[in-house]
Amino acid sequence: MEDEDAGPGGGGEASPPHHHAAAHSDRAARDMAASPTSSRSVTQTVNGSHRFVIQGYSLAKGMGVGKHIASETFTVGGYQWAIYFYPDGKNPEDNSAYVSVFIALASEGTDVRALFELTLLDQSGKGKHKVHSHFDRSLESGPYTLKYRGSMWGYKRFFRRTALETSDFLKDDCLKINCTVGVVVSTMDYSRPHSIEVPESDIGYHFGTLLDTQEGVDVVFSVAGEKFHAHKLVLAARSSFFRSEFFDNESDEEKNEADASNNIKEIVIDDMDPMVFKAVLHFIYRDNLVNDDELSASSSDCSLSDTLAGKLIAAADKYELPRLRLLCESYLCKHISVNSVATTLALADRHHAMELKSVCLKFAAENLSAVIRTEGFDYLKESCPSLQSEILRTVAGCEEPCSSGGKSQSVWAQLSDGGDTSGRRVRPRV
Repeated sequence: MEDEDAGPGGGGEASPPHHHAAAHSDRAARDMAASPTSSRSVTQTVNGSHRFVIQGYSLAKGMGVGKHIASETFTVGGYQWAIYFYPDGKNPEDNSAYVSVFIALASEGTDVRALFELTLLDQSGKGKHKVHSHFDRSLESGPYTLKYRGSMWGYKRFFRRTALETSDFLKDDCLKINCTVGVVVSTMDYSRPHSIEVPESDIGYHFGTLLDTQEGVDVVFSVAGEKFHAHKLVLAARSSFFRSEFFDNESDEEKNEADASNNIKEIVIDDMDPMVFKAVLHFIYRDNLVNDDELSASSSDCSLSDTLAGKLIAAADKYELPRLRLLCESYLCKHISVNSVATTLALADRHHAMELKSVCLKFAAENLSAVIRTEGFDYLKESCPSLQSEILRTVAGCEEPCSSGGKSQSVWAQLSDGGDTSGRRVRPRV
């Protein structure tokens, strides 16, 4: 009996084309399978360094065992760190025979793994530094793990005090400590058969070109006789001030009239220099500041509020441009000094530049003895007494505003009449 599935013609053996097709399909599937992939785990350290200068070592002695002088915090690997120097040592059992040095995790973190290096600098020029390092050597138990904020690594017996005080590490009553932190991070590299690199956004370039060519402009600003053409939609998208100016208070009838008319609306600005308004438009269209030469060009022979940077921060406040204000704050922050901090603080407070104000308060508090002798501090005393009080609260460590009879007033009284901030009367020199 013949197979019912025999090929055409009824008789004979059935041909196997189905089996040949299946085999061909399997081979094709294998050929079309994804290319082999690979991955690689890379564990390395993100390194950063900080130099801590301890000026007035002899005056720091006697502050007490377990009490430390802290460096400014610094960031490495996404975490904040600080160096703690203990002039009288950390361990009560050592009876202040040693100075102690530690590196502390100063921000929130859990099980942060890191390598450390502490270097006490030889100030004789001989290069014979005292180095304690995890780097470039094998660690039996691996990197050090800091469990939580406040965890620290270092040496209770970093250096014997009697030896330190007669060594080349101490010069002009000053010690210098270099700290390097290497935060351990793990990343995963994996192969991609194909990749396409996407360039950085060039939207600022294109909008800047729109401003330069004046194509499609529908508003003109007259600033001290100089004309600036712009686009309402661009200004409104970037600034809530302009959005309100152009659209929020406009009636339907006014909108229809504006649509029907080809006239460009002119707005007169009489409280700003043309150079400042031009820099504002530059930011609105390009999302960055004008170059540093322009920002500092007028700062040599005039007050801070008369510089382009000072005027820009005022314009950012007026036109509700928080990013422009922050860019100006960042620029001005780099130029803070003992002589300029008081006027910078007044400028920051006047124009709601809170980040800059915070930096100024801290800088003034840390350098108070020098700052109070500047003309800027006299200006605060006469024109901005509340800011002067804020400086003194920062010195005294008050987070909340003090009452009229509180600590900040007593600090100012002590500074004014020959006292110091510890409450001890200082005898004036004669």
